[in-house]
Amino acid sequence: MPILSPDRVNRILVGDCIAEMNALPAESVDLVFADPPYNLQLGGELLRPNHTRVDGVEEDWDKFHDFATYDRFTRDWLSAARRILKPTGSLWVIGSYHNIFRVGAALQDIGFWVLNDIVWRKTNPMPNFRGTRFTNAHETLIWCSRERDARYRFNYDAMKALNEELQMRSDWLLPICGGPERLRDDDGRKAHPTQKPEALLYRVIMSSSRPGDVVLDPFFGTGTTGAVAKRLGRKWIGIERDASYVATAEARIAATEEAPDPDLLDAPPKRQAPRIPFGWLVERGLLRPGTMLVDQRRRVAARVRADGTLIGENALGRHHGSIHQVGAALTGLPACNGWTFWHYEEAGQWKPIDLLRERVRSEMN
Repeated sequence: MPILSPDRVNRILVGDCIAEMNALPAESVDLVFADPPYNLQLGGELLRPNHTRVDGVEEDWDKFHDFATYDRFTRDWLSAARRILKPTGSLWVIGSYHNIFRVGAALQDIGFWVLNDIVWRKTNPMPNFRGTRFTNAHETLIWCSRERDARYRFNYDAMKALNEELQMRSDWLLPICGGPERLRDDDGRKAHPTQKPEALLYRVIMSSSRPGDVVLDPFFGTGTTGAVAKRLGRKWIGIERDASYVATAEARIAATEEAPDPDLLDAPPKRQAPRIPFGWLVERGLLRPGTMLVDQRRRVAARVRADGTLIGENALGRHHGSIHQVGAALTGLPACNGWTFWHYEEAGQWKPIDLLRERVRSEMN
């Protein structure tokens, strides 16, 4: 596998994103996050009801002669990004209704495989001041692997933990970038018109990479991707051609602190953790023979046996077996994850037995 030289990581490459990506070794990057120009096609200035001017995207980098020009640009940078992605890598791209459908078609034509589209629903979107359309309250992210059968990385358990042990959904409710996080110049103007919130990049990077991976952003702007990657112990590469953005990003990332303990950054999947048989909980006295276990809603119950099996009854009779078998039999389901299904009582509260399994794992570590 090609290795990036040390002078190419944790730095901003100044120049055209397509040329700079083409100069990198093939299959050398683990994750690409791209926030390309949206080609907003704005006409005239926008005023608030009090006649103050709304800061829009008026920079030359967002202006394209026509859709065909934008499409060629999109295919060129996507092709360059796909070349440098490792076979196990993935790409995230964000956009609005102005461009995301064109980008999505292009990445599928090139060979990427769409895994999810994510709706970033903004808690504080800009109103539609003219009252001629719905308030544009979301942007769309597309997450894709390099090809259809690729073995991409997804930190499912980490995303579930961030969401209070519920599966992370494809609609993300996050505020737009504001307050102290919004970078401004000496005159109080926004340093970049489309700065993304760090919370958004945190979720993207945390979900699709691990510490030490290389995260590349071909439209680096003021460095949100680099700052979050540094906080999470990832290596990063930014590509940016605007000197003022580069200077802002370099200062921002230099002031960003890394996590003090690298062990706090990794979130290995539970399936990679040491296997803990239920019987070990009984052997260690964490659950005693005869202990009553119930489901979360206390509709079914079973008792712990000395050999680490359960016994329970329902209208169909008595059922004996593993925590998974008895849970499935009592509920009439084809399968059951006994670790999350069964709860034990501790200090007047019912808690999942999975907590006891994690307690044993921590002792082993």
